[in-house]
Amino acid sequence: LACHRSSVAKPTVGRWHASCALGGMRTHLHQDIVEHAVQVITIARPHVEAEPGGDRELGSQLRRALSSVPLNLAEGLGTAGGNARLRFETARGSLGEARAAIRVAVAWGYLAEDATRALPETLNVLGGRVFGLVRR
Repeated sequence: LACHRSSVAKPTVGRWHASCALGGMRTHLHQDIVEHAVQVITIARPHVEAEPGGDRELGSQLRRALSSVPLNLAEGLGTAGGNARLRFETARGSLGEARAAIRVAVAWGYLAEDATRALPETLNVLGGRVFGLVRR
């Protein structure tokens, strides 16, 4: 969504509309995708907290990848133009990294496949929404 004000215009009453102020998050639908990403972390947390198989590096990488998603989405929603798209692409890449980390943890036997069955689908649903932002 492009801001309805021009980049050189000055506010006449001293305030911008909330959707344009400081390039803030644009709509409640956009804020919803950040919340969705945070909910994915909540769902994944029990699997990640277990430090898959005692592999601290893999657990840390999975935590960083999952944390990166809502942070990059929020940054992209507060940024204009090509920079926003780059943040959305980074969030999408982090989702792919999280998917791969979960698959690796299952392949090593650190996590039970049955226990994590719903997690890839949850990541895929969020990934579809992020892909929609990248395509804009």
